[in-house]
Amino acid sequence: MNSPSLDALLDIEMPVTVRISSTQVSFGDVLGMDAGSLVEFQHNAEEPVEVLVNGRVVARGEMVMAQGSYGVRITEISSPYERLETGAGVAPAAKGAL
Repeated sequence: MNSPSLDALLDIEMPVTVRISSTQVSFGDVLGMDAGSLVEFQHNAEEPVEVLVNGRVVARGEMVMAQGSYGVRITEISSPYERLETGAGVAPAAKGAL
């Protein structure tokens, strides 16, 4: 049974993002982009994607197609330590360094 204060938290909506890959592109290249431009990533289709909630990696999984829509089958849940260290814009600290 959940406490009333926990029940209030369960209704809070948070952004969920699926990160397939990332890359670095120079600002000049970004300014030169237009419709049809191609950005290449170093990611194989078999590699896991990351599921982020509110900018933090909470899980990894594989992309799937279900009834004509894309989805993610969760294969791994991030540790509490990793969830704390993967905040948006925060570089992970060396393990053991707190």
